[in-house]
This record gives sequence, structure tokens and C-alpha cells, in this order.
Amino acid sequence: MIDAETAREQVLTAADRLFYTRGIQAVGMDQVRAEAGISLKKLYSVYPSKDALLVDVLKHRTRQWDSGLAASAASVDSPRDKLLAIYDFLDGWFTQDDFRGCAFINSFGELGAVSPEVAAVARTQKSNFQHYVATLVDEVGAPPSLAPQLSILAEGAQTTAAISGTPDAAAHARAAAATLIDAALA
Repeated sequence: MIDAETAREQVLTAADRLFYTRGIQAVGMDQVRAEAGISLKKLYSVYPSKDALLVDVLKHRTRQWDSGLAASAASVDSPRDKLLAIYDFLDGWFTQDDFRGCAFINSFGELGAVSPEVAAVARTQKSNFQHYVATLVDEVGAPPSLAPQLSILAEGAQTTAAISGTPDAAAHARAAAATLIDAALA
């Protein structure tokens, strides 16, 4: 018999893959169960609802996002380069075969109007990202107004790359960010 923690991890992994590649509303709990290789009873014992599962998937995505940004920032030294590393992180992500856009934007687009929990998790992730950018903007010595501009570039790049199917948006956003940073520091 599979323990609850193992079942939870298998379900989370399966749901993340299915929701991200096919969309949330297109995937039923029975598909998640089959992909995870567990019984429906076990599935509902670890996740009582699809919303609860989706919230956990989005929290998992938050941890992935945060660790990816941190790793990218750790590879450079100056505060300016840390800001630009955001777009380098995006470039690496956009070139992955399974890239389908931002899971938070996708989830909010599908369910934000009908699921307060999903909307709250998506808003929190976006707010935390804006705070991260604002902290880096402060470290570089630029005016606070630069932070939302750089955040919007990153968010727009994610959507553009997903729709266009090419990673070019990361390089374009990085170039625009460099211009904005340099103008703000001039």
C-alpha cells in the first residue's frame, strides 16, 4: 500500500504535467489518478478537490520559479546583472520543449474568475515577483518606478513566448530592460 506522502507527490507531479500541457479544465481527476498510478479513493484522500490540488500545483510552481530566479541571480555579481539575470532565466525556460507559458497566468485565465483560491495564489506569486524585482531595483540604486516596468517586461515576455512558440521574447525583453535600467541610472 502506498503511503499518503508518496501518493501526494505522485499526484502533484502528474497533475502539474497534465494541467500545464493540456489545461486545467480539460483534465479530470480520473486522468490525474491514472497518470499518478493510484486509486481514485487514494487520490481524494490526499487531495479532497481539484481546486486543492491545483493550489498545491501552483505552490509547487512558485518554488520552482523562486529557485530558478535565485540560481540565475547567483551566477552574477552586480545588482544590474541580477536584474538582467531575470531575462536570462526566462530565456532558458522558454527554450525547454515543454514550455507552455506561465502556469499562473494560464491558471488565472482559466479559473481566476470562478476560483478565489486560484486567483489568490496567482496574485500572490505575481506580487512576490514584483517585490523581488523592487528589491533588486533598490539595490542597483534606481528609482522605484523602474520595478513595475521591468516586471511587466518579464510578464509580457512569458505570454509572448508562449503564444509565438519561440524564445525570442526573452532576448527582446532583456534588451529593453537593459535600456530602461541604464536610463534610470543616468
